Amino acid sequence: MYKLKKRPLKRDKPPVLYNIVENYTDFDPPGNVMVCAMTEPENIALHAKVLAESYDIPMETMTTLLTEGGIYLYPQTGALVTRGLFMCKMDPSGQSPKLSWVLDLEQYMEAEQVRLDRGITLEEAAERVFYRTLPPELKVRLAQKNLGLDYATIDPAIARAGDIKYIDFRKDWSPYFKRKCVMPDGTMVETSGLEEFAQFHGITLDDARRLLDHGGTVELPHGVLACQIINGQPSVARFNARQYAKAKQLVDAKRLHILDALSEVALNDPVLMRALRHAERQSS
Repeated sequence: MYKLKKRPLKRDKPPVLYNIVENYTDFDPPGNVMVCAMTEPENIALHAKVLAESYDIPMETMTTLLTEGGIYLYPQTGALVTRGLFMCKMDPSGQSPKLSWVLDLEQYMEAEQVRLDRGITLEEAAERVFYRTLPPELKVRLAQKNLGLDYATIDPAIARAGDIKYIDFRKDWSPYFKRKCVMPDGTMVETSGLEEFAQFHGITLDDARRLLDHGGTVELPHGVLACQIINGQPSVARFNARQYAKAKQLVDAKRLHILDALSEVALNDPVLMRALRHAERQSS
């Protein structure tokens, strides 16, 4: 009697938001962006969901922006403007990819000044201000079709999908970009967004954003959270009270910066280093 082999069920391919990601975060801010592009047809629902979560914009509003283009101005807090704007630019002819980016508060104020000085729309002013800050190499590539990529040499799966459909210029800790934090015992904990990162470590969103954008430390009830910006990317580690106390002793004794002192503590902590080496072996 022959046994019939059942074909394994074909798993659904997980939705992909970007299939081209290029890093320009080592460039001077505010032009330090990640270029995230897609050649496959746009999944509006997924795209809107991720961007809405990333930029704290209502889902319905983001869906409209990605469908029609336009600007979202963040609501004022009291009498003060505390945040900038999100913009989605669309080419009505469909010849150029859809583009989206965020202006911080300083850039937004500059765009308003350009708008008044030149007598142009805020959309035009926001585009001028944004492009002005980008790395020269990226400006050149954006003027070329498909970022100037040679479709004969890139991944065939990317090339087969055709021209780039949209590009998001990003530099945020969104749920789409997962990051790891080294814990005091050497384990790695992964968080998938700014809000989750802040909740996990018990700090405010403002402290989390400041730490990940600029580096430094945030004191915790039983230790400290430290971040160094390496090649434009945040590298985060958490230290317990004992490790933090040792680092502060090194600061006094050797006149070290607190981040250098914490690094020295990590290198001389056998438990921490053993756990880190174990984690490296598992991932290799």
